[in-house]
Amino acid sequence: MRQLHDLVRPNIWRLAPYSSARSEYSGHEAHVFLDANENPYNTLLNRYPDPLQTEVKQRLSKYKQVPPECIFLGNGSDEAIDLVYRIFCRPQVDNVVAIEPTYGMYKVCADINDVAYKPVLLDEHYQLNADRLLAACDKHTKVVWLCSPNNPSGNNLQVTEVEKVLSRFDGIIVIDEAYSDFSTVPTFRRRLAEFPNLIVLNTMSKAWGCAAIRLGMAFADKEIIGLFNKVKYPYNVNQLTQRQALEELDNIEAVEKWVSLILLERKRMLQAFKELPVCKEVFPTDANFFLARMTDAQGIYDYLVGKGIIVRNRTHIKLCNDCLRVTIGTKTENAELLSALREMQA
Repeated sequence: MRQLHDLVRPNIWRLAPYSSARSEYSGHEAHVFLDANENPYNTLLNRYPDPLQTEVKQRLSKYKQVPPECIFLGNGSDEAIDLVYRIFCRPQVDNVVAIEPTYGMYKVCADINDVAYKPVLLDEHYQLNADRLLAACDKHTKVVWLCSPNNPSGNNLQVTEVEKVLSRFDGIIVIDEAYSDFSTVPTFRRRLAEFPNLIVLNTMSKAWGCAAIRLGMAFADKEIIGLFNKVKYPYNVNQLTQRQALEELDNIEAVEKWVSLILLERKRMLQAFKELPVCKEVFPTDANFFLARMTDAQGIYDYLVGKGIIVRNRTHIKLCNDCLRVTIGTKTENAELLSALREMQA
């Protein structure tokens, strides 16, 4: 790995972060708050939230088995994705390399930050070839984006190929593990000490059923997390989100039950789709969704919309011609989708 100093944008390395009112008295007990120009009324909502989400990180640390100082919390994973560009990539100078197809926000954030985005096509099984990906990197490549389980394909990338990238690329490597709770493959989050250039993303939107609260996570070496905290906006995670996250962390048994139910339904749906005349192929998945190649993805998508059933049409994405991405819903929702598709044959 190149020295962190050499990877970070010079202006970010020199940046003096905003000093929030809530961080300046850190380490002391207080009960009268006259520092932040807050309204003294409307208790519970009138105070600014903890800018570093200390209590949430301490609870997450026990569950995720990562030290609190190695955890960043953001307004969804998208905030962490954007911060990677703002911290490491100089506009119009540096570039990033990513697999294709994959989650679209990596490219959107590259475009927003005026950073060149270099996609490397996966093979026909949606698998990574480390040699091809590394060949696309040059001296200005600061970041490599990997997503495993990948979106929209749903499959885990082969661990051996990911390890090749981790051991041979000297910049920042981001592995987005948003769907890892639905997979049996060990998470790279447990290997942060082994790879100091690694950032692992996760979220409460998927397995935890909390897409509405917008809480994303990044796990990395504490120096990298320090840079995230330096650049982020002071109160990026609101008090309502922090409070709800703590409640959800008391509800782990329910989360585990939801994951089990989704995995059972996933198995049933994969088999059912394979038997549909309108389905040509169902791809293996390690996520809470699957990709299926249909006889006419656009026509089937339009038909389902007309019945009030929404799936994701991915036919215009590379390697996904005539493919629909289907999220695993409740047993009732899944049955309605299957019934509608079977009616097409009547």
